[in-house]
Amino acid sequence: MAIGKLYIGRKVRDLREAKRMTQGQFAERIGISTSYLNQIENNQRPVSAAVLLALAEKFQIDIAELSSGESDRLLSALSEALSDPLFETYSPSLQELKLVTQNAPGLAHALIACHQAYRRNSEQLASIDDTIGRGASFVETTPYEEVRDFFHFVDNYVHEIDTVAEALAGELGLGDGDNHAALASYLEERHGVRVVRGAAGDEAIRRFDPRARILTINPYAPAATRDFQLALQIAQLHAREEIDRVAGSAGFRTEEAYEICRIGLQNYFAGALILPYRPFLKAARELRHDIELLAGRFGASLEQVCHRLSTLQRPGQKGIPIFFARIDRAGNITKRHSAAKLQFARFGAACPLWNVHQAFETPGRIIRQLAETPDGVRYLCLATQITKGGGGYRAAHPRYALALGCEISYADAFVYADDMDLGNRAAFDPIGISCRICERTKCASRAVPPLKRKLIVDHDMRGALPYRLSER
Repeated sequence: MAIGKLYIGRKVRDLREAKRMTQGQFAERIGISTSYLNQIENNQRPVSAAVLLALAEKFQIDIAELSSGESDRLLSALSEALSDPLFETYSPSLQELKLVTQNAPGLAHALIACHQAYRRNSEQLASIDDTIGRGASFVETTPYEEVRDFFHFVDNYVHEIDTVAEALAGELGLGDGDNHAALASYLEERHGVRVVRGAAGDEAIRRFDPRARILTINPYAPAATRDFQLALQIAQLHAREEIDRVAGSAGFRTEEAYEICRIGLQNYFAGALILPYRPFLKAARELRHDIELLAGRFGASLEQVCHRLSTLQRPGQKGIPIFFARIDRAGNITKRHSAAKLQFARFGAACPLWNVHQAFETPGRIIRQLAETPDGVRYLCLATQITKGGGGYRAAHPRYALALGCEISYADAFVYADDMDLGNRAAFDPIGISCRICERTKCASRAVPPLKRKLIVDHDMRGALPYRLSER
């Protein structure tokens, strides 16, 4: 078996920790020295073909799972950063970028962080003329972006939090869709927290009084939302140590990022408690990823189901590699994660040719699309609109579109693909990631030119766009 140099230290470490084994135990199991395993986990040495085979044999995992995933996300982020005109004097090849992300992922992360800082400073300088004299201050979004990238690069799966939630779900008998009584009883019996109904007119969905040990839940919120808020309160009480440890080990630069991450991990725990990993993965396979049936079985919302599907990346027990995003009516991506090759743009809006935008025109329906990205990879794309809120006529009811999908090789696992012509390449719509990095030269829906293409302006001819793009 011939392979190139493969640096997969994080994946090997995650697998070992998932099995609750020391480095010595794990090294002995696969027949290597402890020092060699330590070097592999720290990306100081690549894994050999023999080690890959031993991992597959001893732990019943797919070798392909070990050689993809994080490097694809890192490659996408690095490629987008280097597409900035700042780097126009040097355009690395795809092979060079792969070498960096595989052999020096720390360097790639550092370069991405530098580019983010450069963009923020540039945007602030560009807006000084507009803000000075009006007393406006800059809104620093760095902590949020930092946390978003944390979840992105851990594959949107946090093993320590997920397993604690799954164990508690088993203890409480959760997973049959009727969770409210069990969650409320647990809070009262184990933590002395009494759950009460909120008063009419109180806009808070959840309000906790730590002194009185009273948790107030908005009775007008959807049932799935009420259960999720109970689970979130349990996360704060039951899994605080684990959550603080994970957030603390992330090395965030600011206290704000640390606190935002704690909220994200609390939400993660709540989702994992209501939708416990192995029962949910089994149901997803049995129901062929029918998100409405999954929501009904587990008493969850469509968004909770879609988000949970994107987290099924446990080493040795992975689900289908799925992409998931939530988009507002302006096209902003407010949530994003992809375990597939499709990686969402870190800046700018989503491609206008993507079916997710059509979801706002057909509320209540799940829209299907066969799509192909510029790199030739084909996808099954699903989209549906959801409405948030509750609480009556005067309450806010923001609307979002949920996007979910997979590479076409996995489409048979989805009920939505049954009557689609997957073998007909002409049935696939050409889409991009975002206009600023899309290399398609002929697209009438383009909003802005790609960063790395020169514009050709012909004053004597006008097409769908006021310019043409150079081929190189």
